[in-house]
Amino acid sequence: MYHKFNAKEILEMAEQIERNGFLFYTKAAESVQGDEIKKFLSELAEMEVAHEKTFAEMKNQLGSQEKEEVVFDPYEETAAYLQALADTRVFYEKEIDMSSVEEVLKAAIIAEKDSIVFYLGMKDMVPEGKGKTRVDGIIKEEMKHIQIISNELMKYKR
Repeated sequence: MYHKFNAKEILEMAEQIERNGFLFYTKAAESVQGDEIKKFLSELAEMEVAHEKTFAEMKNQLGSQEKEEVVFDPYEETAAYLQALADTRVFYEKEIDMSSVEEVLKAAIIAEKDSIVFYLGMKDMVPEGKGKTRVDGIIKEEMKHIQIISNELMKYKR
């Protein structure tokens, strides 16, 4: 089954992924030992909240054409489908040793990379004129996370 999405739907999915990221980082902060790493993970959780707000603002700024239905969906099944995709592809429950700082940071990098791959794939499903370029903004936000987390991981590898 192949779906086409508009920018509004992609941004709603991005918001859900950010909510999932917030839960991941919050749980990780509660699980690891050390005030510095707890603070770092809590800051990442807050970044997820900020990203969710950014995506909500981007969604509010969309033009009517970018919100236009791409497929007829009288039962709003697309929303449920998007929710399921967001919940099972990025920041989903994985077997991670949450007490290991390195394992948490590695898992975070993988999740952020997964989100980028996910958005790159979703970008191809957004028709021209329906907000395709806005998806690039999401990808850039996720790339910033990878850089920040990678820098933190290097501290623990030394």
